[in-house]
Order: sequence, then structure tokens, then C-alpha cells
Amino acid sequence: MHQLIEQMFASLFQSDHHHQHDAAVFDGPSGRLAFTTDSYVVHPLFFPGGDIGSLAVYGTVNDLAMAGARPLYLSASFILEEGLPMTTLWQVVQSMQKAAKQANVQVVTGDTKVVERGKGDGLFINTAGVGVIEHHQTIHPQSIQPGDLVILNGDLGRHGIAVLAMREGLEFESEIRSDSAPLNHLVLDLLAAGVELHCMRDLTRGGLASALNEIALAAERAMTSGRSLTIALNETSIPIREDVQGACEILGFDPLYVANEGRFVAFVPPQSVDLALSILHRQQPSTHPEKGDIHLQSQSPIRAQVIGQVTTTTSPRVTLKNRIGIERIVDFLSGEQLPRIC
Repeated sequence: MHQLIEQMFASLFQSDHHHQHDAAVFDGPSGRLAFTTDSYVVHPLFFPGGDIGSLAVYGTVNDLAMAGARPLYLSASFILEEGLPMTTLWQVVQSMQKAAKQANVQVVTGDTKVVERGKGDGLFINTAGVGVIEHHQTIHPQSIQPGDLVILNGDLGRHGIAVLAMREGLEFESEIRSDSAPLNHLVLDLLAAGVELHCMRDLTRGGLASALNEIALAAERAMTSGRSLTIALNETSIPIREDVQGACEILGFDPLYVANEGRFVAFVPPQSVDLALSILHRQQPSTHPEKGDIHLQSQSPIRAQVIGQVTTTTSPRVTLKNRIGIERIVDFLSGEQLPRIC
């Protein structure tokens, strides 16, 4: 997917407003704005901890938040397959309304299209979002500096495993629920507190590993003297719940590549780390079932933590030091580990 985007789309649709980030940032008549779009084809439509409707709202809101924007307005276009039950559509629309209220955004325009039976797999949703940037920071990969620390706001892998389990009818000892949630309030709290944020990225398709590889490549463009950035991760610091780790081992997945919908990484300078962590810890995810953050009774809630640091090297890459001190390169995933998860 990264090669497809780079070689086909980015090569033709070049823009001064695109920095290989989750949203385009540009100057509007009264200040900086962020703009993003996304499509949602998740199967099944409903899964533990969420559904395609709330996912469409949160995913778009989160993309704007990763650019440091306060999301304002969304569009929503629905591609409906002939024969889709009206009760199903009503459930999805109601879920979108609740998600928009929680994220404090408005759905202000949209469209509907109907395709023949068998051509749409029930329902697809396309969204676009506009947000306003109310600060002076420049948050994108080219702002990353050597010495920056990488903060992860919670545990990895629950969304992808939750969707797969529902799709395939798999049952584990405990129900694994998606982490799908809006991140804009959390990001705005960081900005309001004066945390210096060089870059942020939500960990959706391709998970943590793919997101960090994309960031490293994009950040290379800002480096001079032929140097590049390495994002060095520490495996013992990366939080993965025991049930998710066990499911990945059984199914042959690497949790570093499993998709998330409520997780992000933030690149911050050392002097901002303590403040950022204190805010993230105050805003730990709820354990309410609707928020998708059910923890096993034997497990403590997983808190945000530093998982790595940025260094310089001769080529952009991501590395991981395992539990016994051996370092390996974490590359892009070849193919799609879990298709149709967003």
C-alpha cells in the first residue's frame, strides 16, 4: 500500500500542503486549517467495541487530531448494497451520531449511492473532515529531531484482533474489544498544556511498525549532510495485553503490525516528556464497555509510556531491541496482515 500511494498517487497529485501526514494543512482566510478524507470498508459491520459508523467518525477525527487540529465538520457518504436491511443502516447512523457528539464534531453534508446486490458487501462509508489549527506548532514528520522520545498512549493490537475474531467466529478466554475511540480531546489537552509535539500518527492500517517506517522515510527529507533518522524501539516498553499477545501467537500475527483505532505515537523532545505523560496518565481510557477498554481482572490498566528514541543513521529505518538485548530491523509489512479492518 505504501508503494502504491507513493508511486501512483503522490507522484501525480503533488502538493505543497501534503507532508506524508494524516491530514493536509494549509492557510485559510482566517488561519490554518487541516483537511482529511477516508473510506471505511470494515467487515463485519459490527464488532466488539464498535461498528463501521463510529469507526468512520473516530477515524476521521483522529486524522485531523494528528495534525494538531481541532476537528469541526465532517461529511459522510454512504455506498449501500441493494438489500441492506434498514434496521442495520439505522443502527450505523445512530452510532455515527453518538460518536460525533462524543468527539464534539458535526456531520454537515453527505451523499448516498446504491449498488447492485453482491457489489457492495452491505455498506461502505466515505468521510471527509475539516479542522482548525489554533497553535503555532508545526506537527509533521519533517519536524522530528534526533533525541526525540516516542510516546505510545496505550496497548496495541486490540482492534485488529477484535475484528478478526468476530469475522471468523473465534472465541478466546476473554472477549477482546476494539480500542476505537476519539483522540482529539487528548491531543488538545496536550497542546493546551504547552507540550511540544514534533509529530503524531495514529496506528491504524499496518499498526505501529508501518506507521513508524512511514514517518522515518518522510522525516529523511528534512535531514542534511546525508544523514537519516532511526527510530529505536525497546520491546519491553511496548504494551501488549496478554490476551492479545496470546491470540497473535495462536494466529501467527505480529502485534506490531496489527491495526489500532484509538492509539497514537507522539514524538516529543526530552524536556516535554514528563508533562506529556502526566496528561496522558490523567486521561487514561475508561473501562466502560462502550469505550472498548475492558481489561482482564488479572491485568492492570496499561498506561501511556515511552517506547523508543530517535537517533541518526545513514538510512531511515526502525529498529527493535528485544528482551535479551538483540536488535533487529522492523521493516514494512509485505502484503496485508489483516485485511478489511477499517
